[in-house]
Order: sequence, then C-alpha cells, then structure tokens
Amino acid sequence: MRAAIFREPGRPLEVGAIEDPTPQAGELILKVEACGICGSDLHISDNHDGSGGMPPLKPDSVMGHEFCGEIVAIGPGTETTLKEGDRVASLPTIGCGTCDKCLTGDVKRCRTARGIGLGDVPGGYADYVRVGARESLRLPGHFGKGDGALIEPLAVGLRAAVRARLQPGESVLIIGAGPVGLATAIWCRHFGARHVVVSDLNPNRAEMAAKYGATDAIDASKENVIERYKTIAGGRPEVVFDCVGVKGSMQLAIDYAAFDAKVVVVGVCMHLDHILPVKPVTKELDLIFAYCYLRQEFGLCIDMLDQGRIEAAGLITDRVGFDGFSEAFEALKTPNTQVKVLLEPDR
Repeated sequence: MRAAIFREPGRPLEVGAIEDPTPQAGELILKVEACGICGSDLHISDNHDGSGGMPPLKPDSVMGHEFCGEIVAIGPGTETTLKEGDRVASLPTIGCGTCDKCLTGDVKRCRTARGIGLGDVPGGYADYVRVGARESLRLPGHFGKGDGALIEPLAVGLRAAVRARLQPGESVLIIGAGPVGLATAIWCRHFGARHVVVSDLNPNRAEMAAKYGATDAIDASKENVIERYKTIAGGRPEVVFDCVGVKGSMQLAIDYAAFDAKVVVVGVCMHLDHILPVKPVTKELDLIFAYCYLRQEFGLCIDMLDQGRIEAAGLITDRVGFDGFSEAFEALKTPNTQVKVLLEPDR
C-alpha cells in the first residue's frame, strides 16, 4: 500500500510502498478515508533527540493519528458488534482491553498500550491502518467524507475543558487558534464560559475563532493581548489555555492569568523550556496539564456532532491526496492560513 514515510528529522515525508497491515485478534483494518495533520506530527518530524522529553521517531515510521475509515478486515476471534463496511473513527491507541485503565476508558494508560502513528503501529498517512476493535466507534451515516478525522482533535479540546474543571460564567483566554485551540473554544462555549477569547499571531486564524466558539478574537501580531482582553472581559482571564506548545508559551499563559486562575497546558512543547516559578507561586495559580482523552470523551464528540449540538466541519481548510501531501505537510511548519488539512488517499 501507499504511505507517507518518515525517514529522518527535518527531511520531507516520502510517499512510497509498504506492506499491507494484517489484523490480529481484537484488531481491525481500516481503509483510510481521511487523516488530519496534527501539530504534534509537525513537531515530531523535526525532533532530533530526546532532550525535550519525547524520543525521536524511528526511521521508516508512518505517522497520522487523526483518522477515520471503513472497516475492510476483522482480526480472527475478535468480539465486536462492528462489521466490514462500517465507517468508524478510532482512538490512536491499542490497549489490552482487560486492565482497569482499558475498562475505564483511559486506554493511553494501559501498560501494554501501542500508539498508532507514533512509531509503535503505522498510522493513518497510508491507504490502510491497523486499529483496535475496542477503540473504534461507529460513525453516523450522515457524516460527510473526512468528518470523522475531526473527532480526535475535538476530543483533545474536550479533555482540556474537562481538565480545567470549567465553571459556567468563567472568563477564558485561549492562546493559539490552531485546530486544538479552536476545538477548546468550541467546548468552553458549550460548557457555559462567559467570555471565550482566542488570541493568535495569525489574523486569519483569529478571525476563524469567532466562528467556532470564541466570543472575541485578538490579533496578537498587532494588539496588546492582555490589555485588549481586559477591555473585553473587564479583567484578566480566570482560565488560560496554552494551545501552542512552543518555548515561552507556558510562561506567557502564566503572565496573562489572573490571581487564583487556572492555567491549562494543552500544546506539547518538545524542547527544553523554563518558567519563572515566582509568577505562578505569587499568583497562586493552578497549573494543569491536559493530554489525550478517555474513550467516552471520544464517543461524546461523535454524539454531539451527530446531534448537531456542536459544529466543526468548517475547521477543514484543505484536502490533499498523496501527490501533494508531503508539500502540504511541510507548508504547515510555517505560518499560513490553514487550520486543519486532511490527507484523503483516494483523492
């Protein structure tokens, strides 16, 4: 099958041929309908060493963890209500299915968990992908092509809002209007935040935030973010989400926060960074980290889209086939107007 193959850090992905996957017991093979490009993939593809806490990706790996597809094969002895032909979205992790973490939906904490698209199991930048049957959820029939690939980033945003213990009426600032920042805005508005303000250095992305949950947007390239925020909300934010994950962004979130506020770190910085502890200490901030999601949170995203209670399809700003995928992937490493770009292998 075709796949976009990682060779070494800093080198563009190469589209080539690799072996078709074979399902084991408890596994499925999906024909990939669409797979989104995640900011984590962009960072990982340039990660040369483990100094930032994330080991380098193995050569010849296939990334891609935001995917959906059609079931084309079911592993022998697999107990599932799913069947060939079903369209599903899958958590990008295969767990054992029997430990307490798997049974409570926290599959990422399973001791034998295998990550999909992160070096353990080849990911969704391919014609086919191997996934866990227990970690796969059926998509509603009315979902458009590629919509299922939005479930994963939406689940990250949901997890961020859950970790923030968001209360109705709280004032929120989200740093970064990328896919995760916009997904976080969707959920903050849904859960009743009074002000959901998104800041970004890219004015086009800031404008898009207003369509997806944000009550206001700040062009950080031109405006003083905190002064503008005070004008909007009457004070500093009670909850700040760092959805950027680069050097200095966590400190920036700390600087912006009000006294006794919550700072939720969602973006994954893959480099050594530092903060000034005196700031969060004297402000008595709650510093919270959000990572991944529970299976039931993943499922909730599907249900909410199905019921029309949230809308996210407009986050998709481009769709490419294998012919233009490597170029599209590299282009996202520099500021542009794109939000969520999908690989559609059949395109």
